[in-house]
Amino acid sequence: MASPGHMLPAKQFLCSICQQVFTDPVTTPCGHNFCLACIQNVWDGSEVCQCPTCNKTFTSLPEISINTAFKELADTFRNITVCSSASQLCAAKPGEVACDVCAATSLQVKALKSCLVCLTSYCEAHLEPHQGVATLKIHKLIEPVNNLQERMCKKHERLLEMFCRDEQKCVCQFCTEIEHKDHHAVTIEDESGERKVQMKKTEADFQQMIQERLEKVEEIKSCLKLSNTSAEEEMKESDRLFTSLIRFIEERQIEANAEIKEKQKAAERKAEELVDQLQQEITELQSRNAELEELSFSEDHLHVLKRSPSLMSPPPTKEWMEIGVHPELCVGTVRGALSKLDDTLKSELDGLKKEVDVVLDPDTAHPNIVLSADGKEAGRGDLLHIVPDNPQRFDPVICVLGKRGFLSGRFYFQVAVGSKTFWDLGVVKESVNRKGMITSKPENGFWTA
Repeated sequence: MASPGHMLPAKQFLCSICQQVFTDPVTTPCGHNFCLACIQNVWDGSEVCQCPTCNKTFTSLPEISINTAFKELADTFRNITVCSSASQLCAAKPGEVACDVCAATSLQVKALKSCLVCLTSYCEAHLEPHQGVATLKIHKLIEPVNNLQERMCKKHERLLEMFCRDEQKCVCQFCTEIEHKDHHAVTIEDESGERKVQMKKTEADFQQMIQERLEKVEEIKSCLKLSNTSAEEEMKESDRLFTSLIRFIEERQIEANAEIKEKQKAAERKAEELVDQLQQEITELQSRNAELEELSFSEDHLHVLKRSPSLMSPPPTKEWMEIGVHPELCVGTVRGALSKLDDTLKSELDGLKKEVDVVLDPDTAHPNIVLSADGKEAGRGDLLHIVPDNPQRFDPVICVLGKRGFLSGRFYFQVAVGSKTFWDLGVVKESVNRKGMITSKPENGFWTA
């Protein structure tokens, strides 16, 4: 069987109003065919009920119904037409809006525009009537969007084209005349324009916040770099100090052990001498004791009387009660070594670096300088502050000094300068001139970087 597309010309299946294949075709009393929605829209918007094709006027609104047989022919023709043209159009990818007309035939063709009047999305082929038919050219077309029904007022079934600022919601024209008649309403285009202006300002604020945080990131990275450098220097100083202390302790240990050994040897020599002396006295006493024992058995009374006095007299000896070797002689040696070690530790501790916060002196700050509450930060203000003009204050040179000074020693400073590119940091003499124009150089008492 031949297809309807070959039996009848293509124009026989096109509505003269929308120039598209008939949807729900109806026939007027004068015999012309139109889409049901198209003819209803024409008659609803006109005071005179007449045929758009022949201009025949009807005294009352004709009763019309869908021509079922013709509808089947039109639907079949639409399927043939869509299938022949869809192969030349772009298929809708996931996430892209598909043509609603093609979707009715189970085809997913990428939509080119969405019509806010028809509430339908069209591909390039089905969009042609909106670009050529006068009554359709006035329809509002936008970039393809999904859920066009959400753009309709659920209460009045009219397009949401107004915005109520009192209730901050989109409404239709009927809403502004009824529920929102006393409210401040504007077109959604005007409200969108103002929102975009606000969005631009918010974008600028966000950009400023982003820039501030990027600068803070750089500041933190800079501080971390300084911290790493400081840590490396501290580790080198730690290695030097503890190596020196270990070497010093080992030297003191060797000296103490040598001194203890020497004292022990001296004690041994003294003990040997004392033992020798005691042995000599013991030998002498044993000799005399033997002679006395022998004399006590003698029968020669005259010999006993002559010899006994010399033997009974004790030989010359020392008083040994106060003589001895004291074992605590080495205690003082260890104490002396520890005392030297203690002195060295105190000396090294005094030479170590000490971290001190630099607190700025407000009495020296130029009137344009703003100090933080804790005095650790300084910035340049937009206006001059009213402050006492004391001798310590710098003017007109924009400068500020720390509260504490120093007379000698080695110092280094860790300072976060933020985004500033022009600044000086250093030390000055306390007697430096603070009034008038000053050049930062050693001849003027300034040593700066």
